[in-house]
Amino acid sequence: MIWDFGFGFLPLLVIILIAASLRILREYERAVVFQLGRFWRVKGPGLILLIPGIQQMVRVDLRTVVLDVPTQDVISRDNVSVKVNAVIYFRVMDPQKAIIQVADFLNATSQLAQTTLRSVLGKHELDEMLAERERLNLDIQQVLDAQTDAWGIKVSNVEIKHVDLNETMVRAIARQAEAERERRAKVIHAEGELQASEKLLAAAQMLARQPEAMQLRYLQTLAAIAGERSSTIVFPVPMDVLGPMLKGPQRRDTTEGG
Repeated sequence: MIWDFGFGFLPLLVIILIAASLRILREYERAVVFQLGRFWRVKGPGLILLIPGIQQMVRVDLRTVVLDVPTQDVISRDNVSVKVNAVIYFRVMDPQKAIIQVADFLNATSQLAQTTLRSVLGKHELDEMLAERERLNLDIQQVLDAQTDAWGIKVSNVEIKHVDLNETMVRAIARQAEAERERRAKVIHAEGELQASEKLLAAAQMLARQPEAMQLRYLQTLAAIAGERSSTIVFPVPMDVLGPMLKGPQRRDTTEGG
């Protein structure tokens, strides 16, 4: 009876051991296998077999991780306090390093991202944070990627999400923008005046070389004024315009007297 019980228990024990030794890994998973506490190899994906009690595994996800960096207080190079948050995209490239070289690679990457965000942005002025985000994203990504390489992690992208300013700084930036617009308007107006004066100078030189053109210009101006509703028109006529007109009657008088 005891023999029958032992003989029937043995196949059940074998089935239990086989079930305990089998693992199924998805396509994006890898198993870091330790044998008697020492690293053995990285296995997967698919079906793998472990020796119960001798081999243990740690499952690692190779998909890209989207890590939200909490809001950080950053003091820019021009001593402006801002609140900045970002998002980081990274993935595990070497499962062995990610498990052996660091205790918790997710938490370690998050903490490193926070300190890197503060240190890199602190080297730049506020205007650069607002206008040159692409360059700052690249700088942060390169620094993080270099530091996480020893953990078998590849940082593929960093995006600064928000740069929050206090109300005082927002009003100061608004005043600065308004002053800049006024400056541009004045510069454009001055350039227009300069171009107009150059054209007027060229026109005056042209009219000075051709007295007949000056007479035609006066006649055009008189016609334009006459078309208005004004009842009395006072229009100064220079003597060089009246000169040719006065010479005509004088010539006729001289001819008649002779």
